[in-house]
Amino acid sequence: MPAPPAPAPPTAAWRAASWRRHASPSAASSSSNPKSFLLLLPVLLLLLFALSRAPDLTFSSIPTSTATVADAADADVSPSSDILLRPFDCYASPQASPVVANLVEGVPHPFFYSLADMGALPDHPHKNIARLLKGKRFRKPDISETIQELLGGEVGRGDASGGVVVDVGANVGMASFAAAVMGFRVVAFEPVFENLQRICDGVYLNRVQGRVLVYHAAASDRIGNITMHKVIGRLDNSAISATGAKLAFKSNEEIAVVVSTIPLDEVIADTERVLMVKIDVQGWEYHVLRGASKLLSRTKGEAPYLIYEEDERLLLASNTSAQEIRTFLSSVGYNDCIRRGTDAHCTKE
Repeated sequence: MPAPPAPAPPTAAWRAASWRRHASPSAASSSSNPKSFLLLLPVLLLLLFALSRAPDLTFSSIPTSTATVADAADADVSPSSDILLRPFDCYASPQASPVVANLVEGVPHPFFYSLADMGALPDHPHKNIARLLKGKRFRKPDISETIQELLGGEVGRGDASGGVVVDVGANVGMASFAAAVMGFRVVAFEPVFENLQRICDGVYLNRVQGRVLVYHAAASDRIGNITMHKVIGRLDNSAISATGAKLAFKSNEEIAVVVSTIPLDEVIADTERVLMVKIDVQGWEYHVLRGASKLLSRTKGEAPYLIYEEDERLLLASNTSAQEIRTFLSSVGYNDCIRRGTDAHCTKE
């Protein structure tokens, strides 16, 4: 496996405290008497179980990054408004448990990601858990291969320095880490808390804490709050629309939660060089795009390469349509869009 590139020296905008492993308590020396050891074994197992279930286990309490939407002069990824939006703090978050992570197969720049949904354990584990037990890597996500192909070619122009990738609907980081291990900076948005925990796992495992900034929010066309619907067992299908959330997995439990919303134009500074925007938000794409009108209105050569999911069923569940999106994109200069699977790829050619 090729080693990931060394992180660029952190700036004030992208500083992050170094991660520390939790020190494991030293094991008490066992008695040389086998009977004593057997008596101690159940106690040790119970203790380990209790520690693994402790609700207040966290990452290191090192002070968190202070980058906010308000300090545009320092962060360089925030707007001129005085709205406060802090990046998600992995250090203050309860640690995800258990952590099931592995390298991705078949990509030019391998990276780790951690599963948020484990399947129906123990009878029907997630397919990647079965692969892990067989000594195989996680199956390659299509978006990871696409991101690396584009950033390694015309979009990245062979230079990761100063280039930013915006990942909206980051899930567990399959697009974010594909870009970050290549040296690109990433600004990610993910409203589902369980997915955020897994992104924190990936930030540590891939050693990209100086490159990835993630927000616990749903990108949209206005600042505020909105109810979204989590699909238990398929968190990647969670959606703002209750109908959209249940389209593919009608039998799964759905939980309504209130999440913050923020337009991309309120987070991405005018001076930031954005190479790519990837959006996968289960039918909410139109609202995300409208909230990025200023970013998308940049001139040809400065406007980002755009990838968004164009699933008509999900769009209709959110009271929008593919045609409405194409009309809007045309109004800001994106007249060249092609379909690749369920995604649309758009540029200002």
